[in-house]
Amino acid sequence: MGELGTYQVVVVGGGPAGLMAAGQAAQLGAHTLLLEKMDQPGLKLRITGKGRCNLTNTAHQEDFISHFGREGQFLRQAFNSFFNQDLIDFMTSIGVNTITERGGRVFPAEGDASLITKNIAVWTANQGVKILTNTAVQQLLTEDQRICGIKAISGIIIPCQQVILSTGGASFSHTGSSGDGFRIAAEMGHTITPIRPALVPLKTGGDMCQRMQGLSLKNIEATVFINGKSSMKDFGELLFTHFGISGPIILSMSGKIVDALRANNKVELSIDLKPGLDEKKLEARLLRDIDEHGKRHFRSLLESLLPQKMVAVMADVCNIPLDKPCHQISAQDRARLLQWIKDFRVEINGHLPLDAGMVTAGGVSLNEVDPRTMQSRLVHGLYFAGEILDLAADTGGYNLQAAFSTGWLAGNSAAKVVLSQGF
Repeated sequence: MGELGTYQVVVVGGGPAGLMAAGQAAQLGAHTLLLEKMDQPGLKLRITGKGRCNLTNTAHQEDFISHFGREGQFLRQAFNSFFNQDLIDFMTSIGVNTITERGGRVFPAEGDASLITKNIAVWTANQGVKILTNTAVQQLLTEDQRICGIKAISGIIIPCQQVILSTGGASFSHTGSSGDGFRIAAEMGHTITPIRPALVPLKTGGDMCQRMQGLSLKNIEATVFINGKSSMKDFGELLFTHFGISGPIILSMSGKIVDALRANNKVELSIDLKPGLDEKKLEARLLRDIDEHGKRHFRSLLESLLPQKMVAVMADVCNIPLDKPCHQISAQDRARLLQWIKDFRVEINGHLPLDAGMVTAGGVSLNEVDPRTMQSRLVHGLYFAGEILDLAADTGGYNLQAAFSTGWLAGNSAAKVVLSQGF
């Protein structure tokens, strides 16, 4: 078997967490190697945010942490070390200007995720990091529960003192994040919280959503009911698809919905098409519109209220013929229409596969990782950063910030150990 020299720090995985970790370790003076299984680093980063890359969010730290649920407290010390303004300043320093959009979402001003990937990779290399692509890791080597090297699938042995696993999750596998890190971590004795998709489109029962395929609804309110009880709600945009529903608010709520489905709970989505009008005001508007339309058909009334693709669906659900004259619409008809507009129910019965999730939920148990350093509590010299950890937030730039922050902390921690001990 071949040998590729000795390194103080080896980073496995060249996504945002890995590039940041390697660059920080090298910047502090550690002899650092970055291993990437694909032919170039950062492939998944290039396609985030539909190619625009939502880097972070301007939310205050407490609000930021809340988007990760109960696991969010784990990130406090990483965020204390490197947070949103630090990331924005870092991006500026490597030639990427940023803009802040609705909801505090931060994007590159150029709107090009590939620019970020390129500039970070250049910065990492400029710190003195050796970047080796097309190199997949087979296993970590240890002596007395301490890292001593890496074995690549090719058979190459790389002696080292510190390893940072930043292999990403198990979604968008064509970019390289195929779950290798979970296997490697498990072999080291780490508990892997079951992985499942987060930020993933959902499947629905019946054919209502399919009939409205391609229709995007803005400024609506969606409420998730689990076993008949209201669980969460969001306001914004959703999209009907050939399999069900997607769009920003659906993706944001999908993590909890996936978990509910895994527990065999009944999940329904209630869509309020007119959240700005309470039932009394909406009913007054309906009465006014009915009076104004007079002898015209019910279809004309609906077309003034709803997008074209919803008209036939609504008429079928409410059982009101589209050619019925408006003046013949009864109080019962009106009540059904009002109910549908304010509480359009859709049964959620599934989700797209793990590979279609923008983020992988689950991963290395946070109980086995020191949040002050990102070092394993089980194996000396082993660190974790990014999506491999059991952390997942909703949309808005939160997940990428966590990747950069944990990568920054892991790289600094690993470098300080080897430099302080004179390895």
